[in-house]
Amino acid sequence: MESTELETPATLTIDSLLDHVQATPARLGRTRLIGVDGPAGSGKTTVAARFAARAEARGLRCQVLHMDNLYDGWDGAVRGFGLLRDHVLQRISDGREGRYRRYDWVQGAYAELHVVPTTLDLLIVEGVTSCDRDADHWQSLRLWVETSNEVRLDRGIERDGEALRDRWLDWMRWERDHFAVQHTRDRAHVVVDGNPTVAHDSATELATKSVHLDHDSAAS
Repeated sequence: MESTELETPATLTIDSLLDHVQATPARLGRTRLIGVDGPAGSGKTTVAARFAARAEARGLRCQVLHMDNLYDGWDGAVRGFGLLRDHVLQRISDGREGRYRRYDWVQGAYAELHVVPTTLDLLIVEGVTSCDRDADHWQSLRLWVETSNEVRLDRGIERDGEALRDRWLDWMRWERDHFAVQHTRDRAHVVVDGNPTVAHDSATELATKSVHLDHDSAAS
């Protein structure tokens, strides 16, 4: 199998990465799993949505799961990953539907039940901790999305309001240490620029900083 190791800024089509994913054996029951991780405010949700759009254009049955819906509040990211691992990924691997309750950030409690069927072609999980090591053996593709701390914080304050600045700063410190322990960036197959300056079609292409893939697909 050929290996692609690209360490300079470039563009890569989302379709070529989907080609890679579909060319590899499913590792989560019949479902192929993509994880989209990286620091808060880097653009993970946007990247996941674009992957889902391209997958659905291929006729794939696809679902996006947001880690924000699993966290037990600002201090609950580790618990959120545990819920993902034990109640979604492990259950699907065992042939049972995944199940989780959405965390309601306004109420500060878990709310309605959501189901993740075993019949999906593609499950995309996006958010901090989505690519923690315990998910590796199920994942067909790991993406890391990054941009500067300044851009991330500006995006966060714009979304959540100035009153949550300290919360954001605390989170940024926590996730930095978590990623260092997990070596999340180093384990990613693709590192994506979340605030790119290189010209590209944002709907169908990613601006990448590095690519590490072992396969014979069109992304090679």
